[in-house]
Amino acid sequence: MSNYYTTLGISQDASQDDIKRAYRKLASQHHPDKGGNVQTFQQIEEAYRILSDPQSRAQYDNPAPEVNFNNIPPNFQDIFQDMFRGQSPFDSIFGRRPQFKNKSLNIQTTISLEEALTGKDLMASMKLPSGRDQVIEIKIPAGIRDNTTIKLNGMGDDSIPNLPKGDLNLTVKVANHDRFERQGDDLLTNIEINCIEAMLGKTIEIETLDRKILEVKINPGVQPGQILALQGYGMPNMNDNRFKGRLLLSINVKILTNLTEQQKHILANF
Repeated sequence: MSNYYTTLGISQDASQDDIKRAYRKLASQHHPDKGGNVQTFQQIEEAYRILSDPQSRAQYDNPAPEVNFNNIPPNFQDIFQDMFRGQSPFDSIFGRRPQFKNKSLNIQTTISLEEALTGKDLMASMKLPSGRDQVIEIKIPAGIRDNTTIKLNGMGDDSIPNLPKGDLNLTVKVANHDRFERQGDDLLTNIEINCIEAMLGKTIEIETLDRKILEVKINPGVQPGQILALQGYGMPNMNDNRFKGRLLLSINVKILTNLTEQQKHILANF
């Protein structure tokens, strides 16, 4: 397995800012769109993914020690069977037999809010600590929330022979959006109208996250900061996609400036 610190050209005590700077520099130099080598770029991406997350970095810096089962005496099990009449000492203490397996691995990916809306199928190749390459297929459900961890049973480490494979824990981060703010399964966006439109009312067009165009009627007398709710145009519920949140429209009222003297006179008379 390659050294991620060497890949990014940084020391092991590098700060998160150092890691980001090194990644941005190398990614710009080696991006395939700029003629860079695809394999080199993928190595840079993998190194940044591991080192930019404190949890996965800590696991990388301090890997769990391998257990050497070769030194267990051949009659070890017989001794304990005689002492506990066929039961493991752990059975007596905890009422169950402990299940040993290889360690679990933690990985992370970031998706857009649009991809969280519809769900996404991922396929990726990763190198296990044992050195074996593994292809993983992951179905990210529609409506997934930021920092949700998906557990893939039996897709983790396999370094120790004769033990079941560990699990693979994928943490999904959802990137911020430039127009919509997620609040649970609701989506909040800002709508700006002027003070005359607020007094008289107005019909406006709104583009939803999935690019549908809605006509929304704003009633006369709407107040600044008032929230209009459109049911069913938010995010799908991750556990049951039949239910969707709301699209929340926060009304911002803009005060007109640079009025002419005639306009001021009309407003004053009003």
